[in-house]
Parts: sequence; C-alpha cells; structure tokens
Amino acid sequence: MAESGTRTAESRFGETLRRDSWWVENIPVVVLLGGFGIYATLRAFEGRFYEWGPYLSPFYSPLIDEHHRWWKLSPALLILGGPLGFRATCYYYRKAYYRAFFLDPPGCAVSEGKRNYKGETKFPFILQNVHRYFFYLAILFLFFLWRDAIQGFFFEGKFGMGVGTLVLLVNIILLTTYTLSCHSLRHLAGGKLDCFSCATFGKPRYKAWRGLTILNERHMWFAWMSLISVGLADFYVRLVASGAIQDVRIF
Repeated sequence: MAESGTRTAESRFGETLRRDSWWVENIPVVVLLGGFGIYATLRAFEGRFYEWGPYLSPFYSPLIDEHHRWWKLSPALLILGGPLGFRATCYYYRKAYYRAFFLDPPGCAVSEGKRNYKGETKFPFILQNVHRYFFYLAILFLFFLWRDAIQGFFFEGKFGMGVGTLVLLVNIILLTTYTLSCHSLRHLAGGKLDCFSCATFGKPRYKAWRGLTILNERHMWFAWMSLISVGLADFYVRLVASGAIQDVRIF
C-alpha cells in the first residue's frame, strides 16, 4: 500500500515544498545579465567611440583592422566570440541563466514540470563542454587587457593617471580574478587528482590548488563584479570618446 500523502502524478511547473520567495533570486540575473547582453550587443555593432587618448574599450581589445581595410563591420565583432564564449559556458553563469531565462529548472528543488531532462548531453547544450578551451583563450585576452591598462598610464608619451586609468586598472584586476577563479583552472591545477603525493610536482600543485580553491569559492562574486566592471569600463571610454564628459587627470 502506498504511503499516505505520496504523490503519484507528475509534478506541475513551479511546484515545490519551499516556503521562501525562491523566485526573487532570478530577478537580478534577468536585470543584470539581460541588460548587459543588450548593451554589449549594441556597443559591439556600434563600431564607434571605443578609443580616446591612451584608453581603449575592453569590448574592442585587441583592436583589429581599425581602418576597415578588409573588415567592413565593427572591429569588436572580430574578437567578440572569445570573451562571450568564456562567459556563456562558465559553470556559474550556466546555472544562473538556465534558471532565470530558461526556467530549467526555475529554482533549486522547484519542479520544471517535465521528465525529459537530459542535462547537457544533447545538442546544443553539449557544446558547453568547450568551456575549458575558452578558458585558454580568455588567458590570451588578459594579456591584451593588461597591456591596455598599462598603456592607460601614458599620455602622449608621459607617465600620468586619469580617472580612465583607474577604471581600466580595476577592470582588468577583476577580470583576472574572475578568470583565475575558474573551475577549469582549479581542475587543471589539481582538482582531477586523487593523490597529490603520487603525482608529478605534487606539492606545488597542491599549493596551487589550495590557492585557486580560495578564489573558486568566490567565483560567483567575481563573475558579477567583473561583468559590471567591463561594462562600466566600456561605458566610460565611450563617454569620453564621444565628448559627453571629459577625463579628469589626477596627475
């Protein structure tokens, strides 16, 4: 005999035993991630106001074919796939936008109302497994962005600092911490090992794994802070390049 209260019918969408407002956590994801997606798309296609003095927008770095010798569209479209692919396949962002935009599931312990769940084993979601390769590409982009941040200290060949210098510097620091807190890097360092003492360079790898674990525990915060910072960095460069505001020189 079935136990009293046991449900035999398929759960309906949104059904849950949770008594908290579980849906609230999806609102900032929709606002921030959705708003950033719209802004970044418009800026990528705009193709203007991405450079001023020593400042270069992170949306356009590295700057390729600025004078449209062979590429007639916005230069940002030539490099957009790298950072977009890294974030779109990020383990944390996947959880966030699956819940907020696809409602798959709408929340932890909340029914999505269907039984044909296949995870990321079918197309197109199986392509999420290329995240580790986008990580290698993200490392390459960090070199260009650090170069841009250092270049932001030099005005007509003279060392100096402006508000834009600090904006670009803070942005690359946050982007670096986000990239270094990546699950893929932690896995490469030692997350895949069962025995550090049995592995080649076991002790250094253990120390690296421990340090990366500390960053990885804060991966969600670095993901959001770096997303906001890269958007603000581009927005600031655009304001200065378009003449909407003037960059303030600190020295």
